[in-house]
Amino acid sequence: MTAATAEAQKLIEYRSGMGSRDASNSDVWMLYRGVHATHEGMVLEADSAHYNTRENSFTAFRNVAIQLTDTTFIYGDRLYYDGNTRVVDIWADTVVLIDGATQLLANHLTYERNSATAYYTEWGYGTSNDRSLFSRQGQYNSDLKQFYIYNDVVLTDSTMQLVTDTLLYNTETTVAHFESPTHIYSDSSTIYSELGDYNTETRYAISYRASHVDNQGRTIDSDTLFYDETLEYGKAWGHVVIVDSVNELTCTGRYGETSQAERFSFVTDSAHVLFVDRGDSLFLHADTVYVTTDTADQLQSVRANYHVKVFRRDAQALCDSAFYSAPDSTLRLYQSPVLWYEHYQCVADTIELLHDSNGVKQAWLRTDCFAVQQVDRLKFNQLKGHQGIVYFRDGEPNYADVIGNAQMVFYITEEDTNGRTGLLGVNAGVGTSMRIYFDSTRAPVRVVTVDKPDMQTYPLDKLPEELKRLPDFKWMSDRRPRKPEDVFVW
Repeated sequence: MTAATAEAQKLIEYRSGMGSRDASNSDVWMLYRGVHATHEGMVLEADSAHYNTRENSFTAFRNVAIQLTDTTFIYGDRLYYDGNTRVVDIWADTVVLIDGATQLLANHLTYERNSATAYYTEWGYGTSNDRSLFSRQGQYNSDLKQFYIYNDVVLTDSTMQLVTDTLLYNTETTVAHFESPTHIYSDSSTIYSELGDYNTETRYAISYRASHVDNQGRTIDSDTLFYDETLEYGKAWGHVVIVDSVNELTCTGRYGETSQAERFSFVTDSAHVLFVDRGDSLFLHADTVYVTTDTADQLQSVRANYHVKVFRRDAQALCDSAFYSAPDSTLRLYQSPVLWYEHYQCVADTIELLHDSNGVKQAWLRTDCFAVQQVDRLKFNQLKGHQGIVYFRDGEPNYADVIGNAQMVFYITEEDTNGRTGLLGVNAGVGTSMRIYFDSTRAPVRVVTVDKPDMQTYPLDKLPEELKRLPDFKWMSDRRPRKPEDVFVW
Protein backbone atom coordinates (compact mmCIF):
# COMPACT_ATOMS: atom_id res chain seq x y z
CA MET A 1 0.00 0.00 0.00
CA THR A 2 1.25 3.49 -0.81
CA ALA A 3 0.07 6.99 0.02
CA ALA A 4 1.11 10.43 -1.11
CA THR A 5 0.35 13.68 0.62
CA ALA A 6 -0.43 17.12 -0.66
CA GLU A 7 2.55 18.50 1.15
CA ALA A 8 5.17 15.87 0.47
CA GLN A 9 7.96 18.03 1.79
CA LYS A 10 6.40 18.01 5.28
CA LEU A 11 4.19 14.95 5.64
CA ILE A 12 5.48 11.42 5.98
CA GLU A 13 5.32 9.12 2.97
CA TYR A 14 4.99 5.40 3.57
CA ARG A 15 4.33 1.99 2.08
CA SER A 16 3.70 -1.42 3.63
CA GLY A 17 2.54 -4.93 2.73
CA MET A 18 -0.74 -4.55 4.63
CA GLY A 19 -2.60 -1.74 6.36
CA SER A 20 -5.93 -0.53 7.65
CA ARG A 21 -7.47 2.37 9.51
CA ASP A 22 -7.70 2.18 13.29
CA ALA A 23 -11.34 1.51 14.14
CA SER A 24 -11.18 3.81 17.15
CA ASN A 25 -9.34 6.66 15.38
CA SER A 26 -9.79 7.22 11.65
CA ASP A 27 -6.70 9.47 11.56
CA VAL A 28 -4.44 6.48 12.33
CA TRP A 29 -3.29 3.91 9.77
CA MET A 30 -2.21 0.49 11.10
CA LEU A 31 0.67 -0.73 8.89
CA TYR A 32 2.15 -4.27 8.72
CA ARG A 33 4.63 -6.40 6.80
CA GLY A 34 7.70 -4.47 5.84
CA VAL A 35 6.87 -0.88 6.67
CA HIS A 36 8.92 1.66 4.72
CA ALA A 37 8.58 5.42 5.32
CA THR A 38 10.42 8.53 4.24
CA HIS A 39 10.38 12.11 5.44
CA GLU A 40 12.56 14.93 4.17
CA GLY A 41 15.57 12.71 3.48
CA MET A 42 15.08 10.30 6.37
CA VAL A 43 14.30 6.66 5.59
CA LEU A 44 12.56 4.45 8.18
CA GLU A 45 11.93 0.70 8.15
CA ALA A 46 10.10 -1.49 10.69
CA ASP A 47 7.99 -4.64 11.01
CA SER A 48 4.87 -2.58 11.83
CA ALA A 49 3.84 0.99 12.50
CA HIS A 50 1.04 3.40 13.37
CA TYR A 51 0.83 6.54 11.24
CA ASN A 52 -1.27 9.45 12.52
CA THR A 53 -2.13 11.58 9.52
CA ARG A 54 -3.54 14.45 11.58
CA GLU A 55 -0.48 14.74 13.88
CA ASN A 56 1.97 13.69 11.14
CA SER A 57 3.56 11.26 13.60
CA PHE A 58 4.86 7.75 13.16
CA THR A 59 5.08 5.00 15.79
CA ALA A 60 7.10 1.95 14.68
CA PHE A 61 7.63 -1.47 16.25
CA ARG A 62 10.25 -4.24 16.02
CA ASN A 63 13.40 -4.20 13.90
CA VAL A 64 13.29 -0.44 13.57
CA ALA A 65 15.99 1.05 11.35
CA ILE A 66 16.47 4.71 10.42
CA GLN A 67 18.82 6.11 7.82
CA LEU A 68 19.40 9.81 8.49
CA THR A 69 22.27 10.43 6.05
CA ASP A 70 24.58 8.33 3.91
CA THR A 71 26.67 7.56 7.02
CA THR A 72 24.23 7.97 9.95
CA PHE A 73 21.85 5.18 11.08
CA ILE A 74 19.83 4.35 14.20
CA TYR A 75 18.53 0.88 15.17
CA GLY A 76 16.03 -0.05 17.89
CA ASP A 77 12.82 -1.90 18.83
CA ARG A 78 10.28 0.90 19.20
CA LEU A 79 10.14 4.41 17.76
CA TYR A 80 8.04 7.54 17.88
CA TYR A 81 8.69 10.20 15.24
CA ASP A 82 7.05 13.62 15.10
CA GLY A 83 7.17 14.81 11.49
CA ASN A 84 6.41 18.38 12.47
CA THR A 85 9.21 18.82 15.00
CA ARG A 86 11.47 16.27 13.20
CA VAL A 87 12.28 14.63 16.55
CA VAL A 88 12.87 10.86 16.86
CA ASP A 89 12.45 8.93 20.11
CA ILE A 90 13.67 5.33 19.94
CA TRP A 91 13.84 2.59 22.59
CA ALA A 92 15.39 -0.88 22.95
CA ASP A 93 17.47 -2.90 25.35
CA THR A 94 20.30 -1.39 23.32
CA VAL A 95 19.62 1.36 20.81
CA VAL A 96 22.49 1.71 18.32
CA LEU A 97 23.40 4.94 16.54
CA ILE A 98 26.08 4.57 13.86
CA ASP A 99 27.76 7.61 12.35
CA GLY A 100 30.67 6.49 10.22
CA ALA A 101 33.32 5.11 12.58
CA THR A 102 31.38 6.29 15.63
CA GLN A 103 28.76 4.31 17.52
CA LEU A 104 26.50 5.35 20.38
CA LEU A 105 24.59 2.78 22.47
CA ALA A 106 21.78 3.55 24.93
CA ASN A 107 18.42 2.18 26.03
CA HIS A 108 16.66 5.33 24.82
CA LEU A 109 17.76 8.01 22.35
CA THR A 110 16.10 11.24 21.37
CA TYR A 111 17.39 12.47 18.01
CA GLU A 112 16.65 16.01 16.91
CA ARG A 113 17.04 16.14 13.15
CA ASN A 114 17.08 19.93 13.01
CA SER A 115 20.25 20.05 15.14
CA ALA A 116 21.55 16.57 14.16
CA THR A 117 21.86 15.78 17.86
CA ALA A 118 21.11 12.58 19.80
CA TYR A 119 20.34 12.76 23.53
CA TYR A 120 20.27 10.11 26.28
CA THR A 121 19.36 10.47 29.95
CA GLU A 122 19.98 7.09 31.66
CA TRP A 123 23.22 5.74 30.25
CA GLY A 124 25.20 5.97 27.04
CA TYR A 125 28.19 4.11 25.66
CA GLY A 126 30.06 5.52 22.67
CA THR A 127 32.92 4.20 20.59
CA SER A 128 35.05 5.91 17.98
CA ASN A 129 37.95 4.06 16.41
CA ASP A 130 39.61 2.44 19.47
CA ARG A 131 38.22 4.92 22.04
CA SER A 132 35.24 4.32 24.31
CA LEU A 133 33.07 6.81 26.19
CA PHE A 134 30.60 6.13 28.98
CA SER A 135 28.33 8.50 30.89
CA ARG A 136 24.93 8.62 32.56
CA GLN A 137 23.72 11.49 30.43
CA GLY A 138 24.85 13.18 27.28
CA GLN A 139 24.43 14.02 23.64
CA TYR A 140 26.12 13.42 20.31
CA ASN A 141 26.08 15.83 17.35
CA SER A 142 26.53 13.95 14.09
CA ASP A 143 27.25 17.15 12.10
CA LEU A 144 29.98 18.34 14.46
CA LYS A 145 31.16 14.77 15.23
CA GLN A 146 31.10 15.73 18.88
CA PHE A 147 30.04 14.20 22.20
CA TYR A 148 28.92 16.37 25.09
CA ILE A 149 28.54 13.99 28.03
CA TYR A 150 28.19 14.35 31.79
CA ASN A 151 27.60 12.49 35.06
CA ASP A 152 30.10 9.65 35.75
CA VAL A 153 32.08 10.19 32.55
CA VAL A 154 34.79 7.71 31.54
CA LEU A 155 36.84 7.97 28.32
CA THR A 156 39.22 5.06 27.64
CA ASP A 157 41.45 3.48 25.05
CA SER A 158 44.17 0.84 25.19
CA THR A 159 46.66 3.10 26.99
CA MET A 160 44.71 5.59 29.11
CA GLN A 161 41.57 6.29 31.12
CA LEU A 162 40.01 9.73 31.60
CA VAL A 163 37.53 10.13 34.47
CA THR A 164 35.51 13.32 34.95
CA ASP A 165 32.03 14.75 35.45
CA THR A 166 31.56 16.70 32.20
CA LEU A 167 33.34 16.21 28.86
CA LEU A 168 33.26 17.56 25.32
CA TYR A 169 34.89 15.09 22.89
CA ASN A 170 35.36 15.56 19.15
CA THR A 171 35.82 12.27 17.27
CA GLU A 172 37.62 13.93 14.33
CA THR A 173 40.14 16.04 16.26
CA THR A 174 40.29 13.37 19.05
CA VAL A 175 40.44 16.25 21.57
CA ALA A 176 38.62 15.96 24.90
CA HIS A 177 37.69 19.23 26.62
CA PHE A 178 36.78 19.22 30.32
CA GLU A 179 35.65 21.86 32.79
CA SER A 180 35.34 19.83 36.00
CA PRO A 181 37.76 17.84 38.22
CA THR A 182 39.40 15.35 35.85
CA HIS A 183 41.89 12.49 36.23
CA ILE A 184 43.78 11.03 33.26
CA TYR A 185 45.50 7.73 34.02
CA SER A 186 48.13 6.02 31.88
CA ASP A 187 50.92 3.51 32.47
CA SER A 188 53.53 6.24 33.02
CA SER A 189 51.61 9.15 34.53
CA THR A 190 48.51 10.55 36.18
CA ILE A 191 47.20 13.98 35.19
CA TYR A 192 44.72 16.02 37.22
CA SER A 193 43.03 19.19 36.03
CA GLU A 194 39.85 21.16 36.55
CA LEU A 195 39.86 22.89 33.15
CA GLY A 196 41.67 21.87 29.99
CA ASP A 197 42.05 19.74 26.87
CA TYR A 198 43.52 16.32 26.20
CA ASN A 199 44.34 14.97 22.74
CA THR A 200 43.76 11.22 22.88
CA GLU A 201 45.77 10.69 19.68
CA THR A 202 48.92 12.70 20.45
CA ARG A 203 48.65 12.28 24.29
CA TYR A 204 49.07 16.03 24.72
CA ALA A 205 47.35 17.67 27.71
CA ILE A 206 46.68 21.35 28.34
CA SER A 207 45.43 22.35 31.80
CA TYR A 208 44.38 25.83 32.85
CA ARG A 209 43.30 25.28 36.45
CA ALA A 210 44.59 23.26 39.44
CA SER A 211 47.06 21.41 37.20
CA HIS A 212 48.89 18.33 38.51
CA VAL A 213 51.01 15.58 36.93
CA ASP A 214 52.48 12.56 38.70
CA ASN A 215 55.13 10.78 36.65
CA GLN A 216 57.03 7.95 38.33
CA GLY A 217 57.87 9.78 41.54
CA ARG A 218 58.11 13.25 39.98
CA THR A 219 55.12 15.59 40.30
CA ILE A 220 54.26 18.97 38.80
CA ASP A 221 51.70 21.37 40.25
CA SER A 222 50.89 24.70 38.63
CA ASP A 223 48.15 27.00 37.44
CA THR A 224 48.68 26.29 33.73
CA LEU A 225 50.33 23.17 32.35
CA PHE A 226 51.22 21.72 28.94
CA TYR A 227 52.18 18.03 29.20
CA ASP A 228 53.18 15.59 26.47
CA GLU A 229 52.69 12.03 27.74
CA THR A 230 54.52 10.50 24.78
CA LEU A 231 57.67 12.55 25.40
CA GLU A 232 57.06 12.68 29.19
CA TYR A 233 57.71 16.42 28.93
CA GLY A 234 55.85 19.24 30.65
CA LYS A 235 55.83 23.04 30.77
CA ALA A 236 54.12 24.91 33.60
CA TRP A 237 53.24 28.50 34.45
CA GLY A 238 52.15 30.24 37.65
CA HIS A 239 52.83 28.88 41.17
CA VAL A 240 54.90 25.99 39.79
CA VAL A 241 55.93 23.21 42.20
CA ILE A 242 58.05 20.29 40.94
CA VAL A 243 58.63 17.53 43.51
CA ASP A 244 61.13 14.69 43.06
CA SER A 245 60.19 12.30 45.87
CA VAL A 246 62.97 9.86 44.95
CA ASN A 247 65.64 12.46 45.67
CA GLU A 248 63.69 14.45 48.31
CA LEU A 249 63.90 17.56 46.15
CA THR A 250 61.29 20.30 45.65
CA CYS A 251 61.57 23.11 43.08
CA THR A 252 59.20 26.07 42.89
CA GLY A 253 58.92 29.09 40.64
CA ARG A 254 56.60 30.88 38.23
CA TYR A 255 57.68 28.94 35.14
CA GLY A 256 59.07 25.43 34.89
CA GLU A 257 59.84 22.53 32.58
CA THR A 258 60.50 18.87 33.28
CA SER A 259 61.42 15.93 31.06
CA GLN A 260 61.45 12.37 32.33
CA ALA A 261 63.06 11.17 29.10
CA GLU A 262 65.85 13.78 29.17
CA ARG A 263 66.15 13.59 32.98
CA PHE A 264 65.92 17.28 33.84
CA SER A 265 63.72 19.79 35.64
CA PHE A 266 64.00 23.53 35.26
CA VAL A 267 62.32 26.40 37.13
CA THR A 268 62.75 30.14 36.74
CA ASP A 269 61.29 33.45 37.87
CA SER A 270 61.77 33.39 41.65
CA ALA A 271 63.06 29.81 41.60
CA HIS A 272 63.33 28.05 44.96
CA VAL A 273 64.71 24.61 45.84
CA LEU A 274 64.25 22.58 49.00
CA PHE A 275 66.70 19.68 49.13
CA VAL A 276 66.91 17.16 51.97
CA ASP A 277 70.53 16.02 52.25
CA ARG A 278 71.50 13.48 54.91
CA GLY A 279 68.47 14.44 56.96
CA ASP A 280 69.18 18.19 56.83
CA SER A 281 67.16 20.60 54.68
CA LEU A 282 68.90 22.94 52.25
CA PHE A 283 66.93 25.97 50.99
CA LEU A 284 68.14 27.64 47.79
CA HIS A 285 66.72 30.61 45.93
CA ALA A 286 67.83 31.90 42.52
CA ASP A 287 66.45 33.35 39.31
CA THR A 288 66.80 29.98 37.56
CA VAL A 289 67.43 26.42 38.76
CA TYR A 290 68.21 23.28 36.68
CA VAL A 291 68.08 19.77 38.16
CA THR A 292 69.27 16.61 36.37
CA THR A 293 68.97 12.92 37.25
CA ASP A 294 70.51 9.74 35.85
CA THR A 295 68.75 6.79 34.18
CA ALA A 296 68.05 5.32 37.63
CA ASP A 297 66.34 8.59 38.65
CA GLN A 298 69.13 9.39 41.10
CA LEU A 299 70.08 13.05 41.48
CA GLN A 300 73.02 14.10 39.30
CA SER A 301 73.23 17.87 39.63
CA VAL A 302 71.58 21.10 40.69
CA ARG A 303 72.59 24.31 38.89
CA ALA A 304 71.40 27.72 40.08
CA ASN A 305 71.94 30.96 38.17
CA TYR A 306 71.73 34.61 39.22
CA HIS A 307 71.06 36.00 42.70
CA VAL A 308 71.68 32.70 44.47
CA LYS A 309 71.10 32.49 48.20
CA VAL A 310 71.41 29.31 50.29
CA PHE A 311 70.31 28.44 53.81
CA ARG A 312 71.21 25.29 55.68
CA ARG A 313 71.26 24.83 59.44
CA ASP A 314 75.07 24.65 59.60
CA ALA A 315 76.01 26.94 56.68
CA GLN A 316 74.63 29.73 54.53
CA ALA A 317 75.81 31.34 51.31
CA LEU A 318 75.15 33.80 48.52
CA CYS A 319 76.68 34.07 45.05
CA ASP A 320 75.77 34.73 41.43
CA SER A 321 75.69 31.05 40.42
CA ALA A 322 76.07 27.64 42.08
CA PHE A 323 76.51 24.03 40.98
CA TYR A 324 75.94 20.91 43.08
CA SER A 325 77.32 17.60 41.81
CA ALA A 326 75.60 14.70 43.55
CA PRO A 327 78.00 11.85 42.58
CA ASP A 328 80.91 13.51 44.41
CA SER A 329 78.74 15.56 46.83
CA THR A 330 80.41 18.82 45.84
CA LEU A 331 78.85 22.30 45.94
CA ARG A 332 80.58 25.03 43.95
CA LEU A 333 79.79 28.72 44.42
CA TYR A 334 80.81 31.12 41.64
CA GLN A 335 81.13 34.89 41.09
CA SER A 336 81.57 36.85 44.32
CA PRO A 337 80.46 34.05 46.65
CA VAL A 338 80.07 34.54 50.39
CA LEU A 339 79.94 31.54 52.73
CA TRP A 340 78.94 31.74 56.39
CA TYR A 341 79.85 28.84 58.65
CA GLU A 342 79.00 29.26 62.32
CA HIS A 343 80.81 32.50 63.29
CA TYR A 344 82.95 32.64 60.14
CA GLN A 345 82.39 34.59 56.94
CA CYS A 346 84.41 33.42 53.92
CA VAL A 347 84.78 35.02 50.49
CA ALA A 348 86.80 34.08 47.38
CA ASP A 349 86.46 34.09 43.61
CA THR A 350 85.13 30.51 43.84
CA ILE A 351 84.19 28.41 46.86
CA GLU A 352 83.99 24.63 46.68
CA LEU A 353 82.44 22.49 49.43
CA LEU A 354 83.00 18.74 49.43
CA HIS A 355 80.61 16.67 51.59
CA ASP A 356 80.64 13.18 53.02
CA SER A 357 78.25 11.26 55.28
CA ASN A 358 79.19 13.48 58.26
CA GLY A 359 78.61 16.78 56.47
CA VAL A 360 81.28 19.12 55.07
CA LYS A 361 84.55 17.29 54.43
CA GLN A 362 86.56 20.05 52.78
CA ALA A 363 86.03 23.73 51.92
CA TRP A 364 88.23 25.13 49.17
CA LEU A 365 88.37 28.89 48.76
CA ARG A 366 89.92 29.41 45.34
CA THR A 367 91.69 32.69 44.56
CA ASP A 368 91.64 35.76 46.82
CA CYS A 369 90.25 34.04 49.88
CA PHE A 370 89.32 36.07 52.92
CA ALA A 371 87.91 34.56 56.15
CA VAL A 372 86.53 36.77 58.92
CA GLN A 373 85.28 36.00 62.42
CA GLN A 374 83.68 38.68 64.56
CA VAL A 375 85.15 39.08 68.05
CA ASP A 376 83.04 42.06 69.10
CA ARG A 377 81.33 44.97 67.37
CA LEU A 378 84.61 46.49 66.14
CA LYS A 379 87.11 43.64 66.30
CA PHE A 380 87.48 40.80 63.79
CA ASN A 381 89.76 37.81 63.38
CA GLN A 382 90.96 37.81 59.76
CA LEU A 383 92.72 35.34 57.51
CA LYS A 384 93.66 36.25 53.95
CA GLY A 385 95.60 34.67 51.10
CA HIS A 386 95.65 33.49 47.52
CA GLN A 387 93.88 30.20 48.30
CA GLY A 388 92.43 28.57 51.38
CA ILE A 389 91.51 24.98 52.17
CA VAL A 390 89.65 24.00 55.35
CA TYR A 391 89.78 20.33 56.31
CA PHE A 392 87.02 18.83 58.46
CA ARG A 393 86.90 15.75 60.66
CA ASP A 394 83.49 14.26 61.48
CA GLY A 395 81.87 17.44 60.20
CA GLU A 396 83.96 19.76 62.40
CA PRO A 397 86.86 22.00 61.18
CA ASN A 398 90.21 20.38 62.00
CA TYR A 399 92.75 22.68 60.34
CA ALA A 400 93.02 25.15 57.47
CA ASP A 401 95.78 25.90 54.98
CA VAL A 402 96.23 29.37 53.52
CA ILE A 403 98.45 29.12 50.45
CA GLY A 404 100.19 32.15 48.94
CA ASN A 405 100.50 35.66 50.42
CA ALA A 406 99.05 34.52 53.73
CA GLN A 407 98.04 37.23 56.22
CA MET A 408 96.38 36.88 59.59
CA VAL A 409 95.02 38.93 62.46
CA PHE A 410 93.79 36.93 65.47
CA TYR A 411 92.76 38.23 68.87
CA ILE A 412 94.11 36.28 71.85
CA THR A 413 91.40 35.40 74.36
CA GLU A 414 91.36 33.89 77.82
CA GLU A 415 88.48 32.58 79.90
CA ASP A 416 88.44 33.48 83.58
CA THR A 417 87.19 31.35 86.46
CA ASN A 418 83.67 32.67 85.99
CA GLY A 419 83.57 31.57 82.39
CA ARG A 420 83.92 35.08 80.98
CA THR A 421 86.18 35.59 77.99
CA GLY A 422 88.69 38.43 77.97
CA LEU A 423 91.03 39.79 75.31
CA LEU A 424 94.77 39.63 76.01
CA GLY A 425 96.34 40.83 72.79
CA VAL A 426 96.52 40.36 69.03
CA ASN A 427 98.61 38.02 66.89
CA ALA A 428 99.27 39.42 63.41
CA GLY A 429 101.65 38.57 60.66
CA VAL A 430 102.36 37.31 57.16
CA GLY A 431 103.96 34.33 55.47
CA THR A 432 104.05 32.52 52.20
CA SER A 433 101.64 29.93 53.65
CA MET A 434 99.98 29.21 56.97
CA ARG A 435 98.27 26.32 58.71
CA ILE A 436 95.72 27.08 61.40
CA TYR A 437 94.54 24.40 63.85
CA PHE A 438 91.10 24.56 65.50
CA ASP A 439 89.92 23.23 68.86
CA SER A 440 86.60 21.53 69.63
CA THR A 441 84.87 24.92 69.86
CA ARG A 442 86.01 25.73 66.29
CA ALA A 443 88.35 28.43 67.59
CA PRO A 444 91.93 28.71 66.23
CA VAL A 445 94.46 27.46 68.80
CA ARG A 446 97.73 27.28 66.88
CA VAL A 447 99.20 28.85 63.76
CA VAL A 448 102.15 27.48 61.81
CA THR A 449 103.65 29.92 59.30
CA VAL A 450 105.65 28.44 56.41
CA ASP A 451 108.37 30.33 54.51
CA LYS A 452 109.26 33.94 55.31
CA PRO A 453 107.19 34.25 58.48
CA ASP A 454 106.81 37.66 60.07
CA MET A 455 104.58 37.30 63.12
CA GLN A 456 104.09 39.69 66.03
CA THR A 457 101.96 39.94 69.14
CA TYR A 458 100.47 43.36 69.93
CA PRO A 459 98.74 44.71 72.99
CA LEU A 460 95.17 45.61 72.15
CA ASP A 461 95.85 49.33 72.12
CA LYS A 462 99.03 48.99 70.06
CA LEU A 463 97.57 47.16 67.03
CA PRO A 464 98.46 49.22 63.93
CA GLU A 465 95.44 50.78 62.25
CA GLU A 466 96.10 49.03 58.93
CA LEU A 467 95.86 45.62 60.66
CA LYS A 468 92.44 46.26 62.15
CA ARG A 469 91.01 45.84 58.66
CA LEU A 470 93.10 43.96 56.12
CA PRO A 471 92.79 45.11 52.48
CA ASP A 472 89.42 44.20 50.84
CA PHE A 473 87.79 43.66 54.25
CA LYS A 474 83.98 43.51 54.08
CA TRP A 475 81.63 42.44 56.85
CA MET A 476 78.32 41.35 55.29
CA SER A 477 76.36 40.10 58.27
CA ASP A 478 73.28 42.02 57.13
CA ARG A 479 73.10 39.86 53.96
CA ARG A 480 73.37 36.54 55.77
CA PRO A 481 70.22 34.38 55.63
CA ARG A 482 69.39 33.43 59.22
CA LYS A 483 66.23 31.47 58.51
CA PRO A 484 64.88 29.66 55.41
CA GLU A 485 62.65 32.59 54.40
CA ASP A 486 65.68 34.90 54.16
CA VAL A 487 66.84 33.24 50.93
CA PHE A 488 64.18 35.34 49.14
CA VAL A 489 65.74 38.61 50.33
CA TRP A 490 68.69 39.55 48.17
